[in-house]
Amino acid sequence: MKSAIQIDDLSYTHPGSDFRALEHVSLAAPAGQSIALLGPSGAGKTTLLTLLDGRLRGWRGRASVLGASLDPDHPPARARRPDTGFVFQEFALVERSSVLRNVLNGRLGRMSPLRAVLWRPTSRDLNLARAALADCGLADLAERRVDSLSGGQRQRVAIARCLSQEPRLILADEPVSNLDPARATEILTLLTGAARARGATVIFSSHQPDLARRFADRIVGMRDGQIAFDVAVDDLSEAATVELYREAGIPPGTGLRAVS
Repeated sequence: MKSAIQIDDLSYTHPGSDFRALEHVSLAAPAGQSIALLGPSGAGKTTLLTLLDGRLRGWRGRASVLGASLDPDHPPARARRPDTGFVFQEFALVERSSVLRNVLNGRLGRMSPLRAVLWRPTSRDLNLARAALADCGLADLAERRVDSLSGGQRQRVAIARCLSQEPRLILADEPVSNLDPARATEILTLLTGAARARGATVIFSSHQPDLARRFADRIVGMRDGQIAFDVAVDDLSEAATVELYREAGIPPGTGLRAVS
């Protein structure tokens, strides 16, 4: 089975800090798998996802994504960037633009530079954007402004934008942390189901053990910038979860989030 990601002995320290955000991290993910990064705030989950997205500079070690090596000093080549999609915790949408326009933003990396600058999407771009909206249950909201939507609807728009770029790897940073339990379940069902239908790999971070168990094939526990455990979801023990959150003071299994 082909690897979607491969990282070996990877370490990173934020500029101006003495604390290592990542320390000797090694991880491999086969294509098509759903992986949850589980752990309290400050564990290194967001930093690892940012690195895999190609936005982090100055790390040490080796990393490859979808068969291409990442460079610690330079961003990935433009042609490869759309292969990795990112769903942000705070949505990262253009609030005063329409839902459709936001989803079409996911196509910019697939357009020629001239079309992207002039904002001239092709009929294929439009069709893919509308298909992503339909997949996310937003077809009837295409012309609505984003700032008129609920939090759950905004996150659906963010997922549709990601899907429209036809990614082979989907990274999601705490995609449901701002949602109530019912909406959180809906969003993770959508995210993991859409990835599975497309044969894409999905890696999402979470503070919530119950959700990680429900929606991941595999769970990677992180604490203090290191991998504490890496197990199939059925092999995650209560003891391992308790230890992971021991210093955060959160009862595992409650669905509560760690306090930053």
